[in-house]
Formats: sequence, C-alpha cells, structure tokens
Amino acid sequence: MIPNNMKSIKGFSKLTKEAKIEWLISNYADDPEKALALIKSYWNTDSGVQKLHDEFIENTITNFYLPYGVAPNFLINGKVYCIPMATEESSVVAACAKAANYWLTRGGFKTTVTDMSKRGHVHFLWEGKNSADLFAFFENIKQKFFDGTASITKNMRARGGGIKDIILVDKTAVKENYYQLRATFDTCDSMGANFINSVLEEFAAILEQEISITTLLPKDEMQLEIIMRILSNYTPDCIVHCEVSCPVEEMNEDSTISAEDFVKKFITAVNIAEVEPYRAVTHNKGIMNGIDSVVVATGNDFRAVEASAHAYASHKGTYSSLTHAEIKDGIFRFYIDVPLALGTVGGITNLHPLVKFSHEILGNPNAKELMMIVAAAGLAQNFSAIRSLVTTGIQKGHMKMHLLNILNQLEATENEKKQIVESFKNKTVSYNAAVDAFTKLRGEANIKNNKS
Repeated sequence: MIPNNMKSIKGFSKLTKEAKIEWLISNYADDPEKALALIKSYWNTDSGVQKLHDEFIENTITNFYLPYGVAPNFLINGKVYCIPMATEESSVVAACAKAANYWLTRGGFKTTVTDMSKRGHVHFLWEGKNSADLFAFFENIKQKFFDGTASITKNMRARGGGIKDIILVDKTAVKENYYQLRATFDTCDSMGANFINSVLEEFAAILEQEISITTLLPKDEMQLEIIMRILSNYTPDCIVHCEVSCPVEEMNEDSTISAEDFVKKFITAVNIAEVEPYRAVTHNKGIMNGIDSVVVATGNDFRAVEASAHAYASHKGTYSSLTHAEIKDGIFRFYIDVPLALGTVGGITNLHPLVKFSHEILGNPNAKELMMIVAAAGLAQNFSAIRSLVTTGIQKGHMKMHLLNILNQLEATENEKKQIVESFKNKTVSYNAAVDAFTKLRGEANIKNNKS
C-alpha cells in the first residue's frame, strides 16, 4: 500500500524529457522556476552533444559536471604524458602534478603489465553424489563451449583475444551443491563486459542442454539449476606493476629534513598502512583519488576498478596497503601492484566528446598502455600524500586548495578572494580561519564604506 502523501508516478520513463522535468520540479523543488533554470543551465549548448548525453542513461534531465584538469610531466617508461583527470576533490590534480615533476628528473615511472586476463562465471547448483562424475562429464563436453560460442567470439578472436580457458570449480566446501564454470577471457582493448556476459549466457544454455541428454551421469543426477551467469569485476590476473626509484641521497625534500630521514619516515608510513587496516583504507583511498580521476576521464568504469582494487588489497587475508616501499643497496624504491581492467574501445570511449579528447591527449593508447598510465597516476597521488603526511602535514597543501571552495561558499568577491588567498600564503588554512579572515575583511570594507 503506497502512502497517500507519497509522490509516486507510473510510466515515468515513457514521458518526454520536458514532462519528466515538469513532474520533478512541481513535486520536489522548493522553487520550481529556480530549479528549471538550474537544470537548463547545465545543458550543453550543442543540441547534438546534449542528445548524446541524454541517451547515455535513462530518465536524463540534465548533466552533472566534474572539473576536468590535466597533470603534465608524467615520465612513464621513457615517454612524457599529460594525464587528464576528472574529479571534484581539492588537491588531487595538484598532488599528481607535483609528484610527476618530482620524478621527472629522477628516472620517472617504470610500469609493466603482468597479464590482462578477465574472468566470468556460470554459477549453478548440482545435487549429485559424486563430483568426479560431474568433472568427467565436463571434460567430455568442454570443447562444445568453445564451438557453441564461436560466432560470438569470432571478432574478438580475430583481434587476438577470446576465451583463454574454461574450468569446472567445486565450491561445495563453502556452499552446499555449489559449482562454477569459470572462464578466463582476453578482451584485447575493450573492457569486454558485454562480450563476456554474452558468452556466459551461451555457456549456461550449452550446459543445460548437454546435461539433459548425457549418458555419463546417473538418471537421478541429470539435473542442475543455473543460478546466474556474470562476469567478475575482480581481476587478480589483470595486474599492473608501477614503480619509482632513485638513490636515497637524491630524495632531498627540504631544508627541514635530510634525505635519509625523509626516506625513513616515508617507508615507516607505508609499513603502517601495510599492517593497520584503519590506515590502509585511507591510504588506498588516496591512491584511488588518482586512479579514479583518470578512469573517469577516459570513460572507464571507476566502480569496477574501485571494487577490484579493494578486493585485491585483501587478497592475503587482511586489508593492506596497495603500495610498498624499501631501501636496497642505497636505492629507495616505491611501487604499486594493482588490478586494472580498462578499455580503450567500446562503451562511451568513442561517444563522449571529452572522453575522446582524453584518449587523444594521451596519444590514443591501447588498453595495456592506459593501464600503465592509470597505475602511475595512483602511485603519484600516494607519493604526494605520504610526502605531505611525513613532512608538513596533509592539511597545509590540501586546505590551500580547498580555500577557494570555502570562499565561494561565503560568496566572496574576486577581490576578496585575492586578498584572503594572499593572506594565507605562509599560513595553514582551516575552515574557521578562512571564515574569520573573510568576516574581518568584509567588516573592514563596510567600515571604510560607511566612513566614505
């Protein structure tokens, strides 16, 4: 029973865009006229581009903008990149750019991709008594999974990808009667979600068909129940390794701390994130600040990347740091191993104008190259964060970037913003301090106006 005061509607998705907006603002906006103006102000002036955005998702009423910036001077495997980043969080782009500049003269970022395999599963229940019978049945029909999906995989195979392997997995130790068909895929330069799911759908149909006619199983064991067929966003075989290194003596920070002391504190900070989950979560969140910003800017699925990275951070049984640091033979080394399943074709990569531009300024990389670029952004972000934490503290740099946000909330004029930013040039920013500075400046200005 829907409460009488519930503002519900049937058939909303079938309404025109204008009708959806009218219903929304008339029922939920405090000031419908103001809300309509706000919604329209974010529409793209190019009607073709706006129509493209409208068709990305259902029930579109407007666009939601994120700041789009770039971090130049990333030396990755001997090539300099200018990396696009889409994020709303203060200091992320600045931190990446600062780390890129730091390592530009110290050898840059060195990256490798260990594998690009992705997985998908057909999850099913089978109540047979002898699992060996099921495994024998699977081996007998295994080739039929490849043959039965040949039309789906044809184009992917032509590009050098396709199904790498299919295995039957007994999961009855964790759930009664639970088994999986686990398939491994190479999707080349595409993320491949739709491709993988289409193949898995066909796998399920083949499995049901073959078990219904087999003579390899007893009559009372020729039944199974398909629960679901879906790719996994956990990609522990799709790992990127990225590192920076240089002699310890070149890690000169500033006059307040020696290179040796800086490196010692830096490594200790990373060690803490390796053993303390409360710190590791925030530590890894900082890494994802850099990674997600590039993933969004290049039209990839940041939610899938996030989920996989955090799962991988727990793959040894305890949630831990994705980055590690050490000194060996006088060389400081800082590195990350992170799963990144990315694509440079498909999805919105060839549709969204800014996504296409992102790929253009990166030199139109293939998926492997993009994985290396994204990993470098994550390592750079983490380097800058730890560098700040063990020296000046995180707030000094972060709050300076956040200062303009505070002043914009206070509706400061351009002249007021200029004066207040200058006044904090050599001071640590806090919200209260910024408000006090604004109040004092606005008050003094009023006094001067009254006197005049």
